[in-house]
Amino acid sequence: MLARVNTITFNGLEVLDVDLQVQLTSGLPNFIIVGLPDKAIAESRERVRAAVQSLGLKLPAKRIVINLAPADLLKEGSHFDLPIALAVLSVMGAVPASSLQSYVIMGELGLDGSILPVNGVLPVAVSAKNRGLGLICPAAQGGEAVWAGLDNVAAAPDLGTLLNHLNGTRVLPPPQAKQIEKTNSLLDLADVKGQESAKKALEVAAAGGHNMLMIGPPGAGKSMLAARLPGILPPLGIEEALETSMIHSVAGLLQNGGISFERPFRDPHHNASTPALIGGGRKASPGEISLAHNGVLFLDELPEFNKSTLEALRQPLENGSVSISRVNAHTTYPADFQLVAAMNPCRCGHLGDPSAECSRAPLCAREYQARISGPLLDRIDIQIEVPAVSPWDLTAVKKGESSAVVRARVIKARELQAARLRALGETQIRTNAGLRGKLLEQIAVMDLEAQQLLVNYADKNKLSARAYHRTLRLARTIADLQNETNISKIHIAEALSYRRSLSGKS
Repeated sequence: MLARVNTITFNGLEVLDVDLQVQLTSGLPNFIIVGLPDKAIAESRERVRAAVQSLGLKLPAKRIVINLAPADLLKEGSHFDLPIALAVLSVMGAVPASSLQSYVIMGELGLDGSILPVNGVLPVAVSAKNRGLGLICPAAQGGEAVWAGLDNVAAAPDLGTLLNHLNGTRVLPPPQAKQIEKTNSLLDLADVKGQESAKKALEVAAAGGHNMLMIGPPGAGKSMLAARLPGILPPLGIEEALETSMIHSVAGLLQNGGISFERPFRDPHHNASTPALIGGGRKASPGEISLAHNGVLFLDELPEFNKSTLEALRQPLENGSVSISRVNAHTTYPADFQLVAAMNPCRCGHLGDPSAECSRAPLCAREYQARISGPLLDRIDIQIEVPAVSPWDLTAVKKGESSAVVRARVIKARELQAARLRALGETQIRTNAGLRGKLLEQIAVMDLEAQQLLVNYADKNKLSARAYHRTLRLARTIADLQNETNISKIHIAEALSYRRSLSGKS
């Protein structure tokens, strides 16, 4: 007797079809799984056996062979439990084989027959919809599958309930799409004392999606500013939310089958390894840069990160994706994130303060700053100094603008950018930070005075072509915040003020 069901395995975000075949033959009782299963799949035999027994049934005293085709493709994950159990129950006659053919099946089994959550339901639902199939998945993740636009979803809490549904005795209710409620944890920009120039730079970074580096002494408020960036960013659109949620689904970070429209904010510690930050490891898992896709990656104490780890950021910052190659895996993850970094000017953090700087200044500052390579800095549009906050600012009663007020301007500026890009037929780029080549020339139109200022500055300070174009992108965003069609001299001047070297020199 032979039964077949549809299931999947993953290569990064790519969903690969697996034809799961079960055969019952006479011979010594045995339960064999072949087709390059990993340890989790090999152990599913005992989970399946216990789950079937919880229904009051018993596996037949025959030779049971499970084949995962194609046989040369490595299979990983506990989500094979449920398809194996249903295929075995099908050959036992407990569930009609015809009722399983129209589904892709995934789920982990508990010993009591409960169906437990697994990673990757959202991308599998998208794949199932493209194939014209339904999806059988854990009850906790039914809402996640509905976001993919899939109508035929059977989300069951346990194996017994699922069998009743498949046999038509008690049909499961259709799951509902869930949205994670917006939290009130977004911090308010009005709570930051002083630092008006840094706040304005943060607004420009948010409006144009520009990468940003803040340099200043300890306690100046760099981390406070970075933590408030999500509060002034526009919410994710439907397409962006699905893109981001698919990565989080594969990583097992979606909760209760819902997706969020808040932009992700990831802030790994500086001892993070290269695979943790960039992605990789034995299973080529997504790293922090992919988990921050369509959101913010905050790297505090930037020079303390491993140098090779920082250098690995260069390609994703340029391309918006990261390719991970391993002996048994080659996959690409989206990584279109906004980098915000913070650092002290030197190891002691008090460069330029005669009363506090160490005896090795300024040599220690040059050594410390040298940990950040020129090519990496070349990919950071805004580099500003964040000075220590004065006592007068700390004791001031009047607060600055709230995040809600700033966010309204940011959203308006982004809407201008989106409308302009749509008019030019551009669908891949979403913010000014992504403008390149001819597209930048078309959009960043300067008046004569602005052009003369930028050309003279570039000639005097030997700006590279990349630095020249970065200044244009920044000026375009500043003009958008002021609802100006063309870039004027004042926009170029402000953009140049955000282009300072680590030493604080232009």
